[in-house]
Amino acid sequence: MAVHIKRIYEQKQDKDGIRILVDRLWPRGLSKQDAAVDLWLKEVAPSPALRRWFGHDPAKWTEFQRRYRRELEKNASAVEELERQIGTSDATLLYAAKDLQHNHAIVLQRFLGRD
Repeated sequence: MAVHIKRIYEQKQDKDGIRILVDRLWPRGLSKQDAAVDLWLKEVAPSPALRRWFGHDPAKWTEFQRRYRRELEKNASAVEELERQIGTSDATLLYAAKDLQHNHAIVLQRFLGRD
């Protein structure tokens, strides 16, 4: 089954399947009810230090991907929990970043081999 990614601010759709927030911080200006999140797995998000270092700077994108993948490799239990929750169903990894092309959900989706 498919694993999609989308901004949490986008409207929920039936094709989303299980909706998993993969940010460490709750998105600004969004109530839990409006977010329609089934699961919040903040443990798979980049570490606070990596998030601050990256600062959503596209010039750091290549290095960010490398560092985040390394964090994911060291955090096998959180990745295994994510994979267990996804199972064989459709799922959507939700993130709050404004940049649609340089965000950790893209890296996570590729890491899971579900892009």
